[in-house]
Amino acid sequence: MNVVVIYGSYRQERLGIRAALFALAKIREQGHQVELVDAMAYDLPMLDKMYKEFEPGQAPERMERLHKTLEQADGFVIVSGEYNHSIPPGLKNLLDTFQTEYYFKPSAIISYSVGSFGGVRVADHLRAVLAELGMPVIPSSLPIPRLHEVFDKDGKLIDQAYNRRFDRMLSEFQWYMEAFSWRRKQGTPY
Repeated sequence: MNVVVIYGSYRQERLGIRAALFALAKIREQGHQVELVDAMAYDLPMLDKMYKEFEPGQAPERMERLHKTLEQADGFVIVSGEYNHSIPPGLKNLLDTFQTEYYFKPSAIISYSVGSFGGVRVADHLRAVLAELGMPVIPSSLPIPRLHEVFDKDGKLIDQAYNRRFDRMLSEFQWYMEAFSWRRKQGTPY
């Protein structure tokens, strides 16, 4: 399977990148192709026109590259911190710039915080947004409370229980990717 991990923080001290890099490594271990889409690296302009609203060949080059990456994906893992009980603006902007690229492909949520809730409130918001964009969310998610105690400053896993937790979520996500992929080959409603 071809998996895209989407990370959306623009903060200078981005602790969540540790969780995104952990997800990349774990997905790669399972033999999947995986790519990180870092909203800050793409630095898309605030949404004025969605990708699909540009004439063919007229979208900015970075938007064109991102379109191709998202279009080739079989599923998406969204890694998000919680900003005021909701979605970071960079992540929301990146997600909203595209639409058809997500259709009939499952998603999984990894949320995090430095507090004790692990970003569970952003996960609720993301479920609604991701479903509306056409990428239904699998039932399991992976909240990571006290992220700074789970990974060291170099992104190495401290709390080994997250290996098992991630593997469990990934096996469910893989099932959904395979099922959706098989069904997409049969055709989609639109």
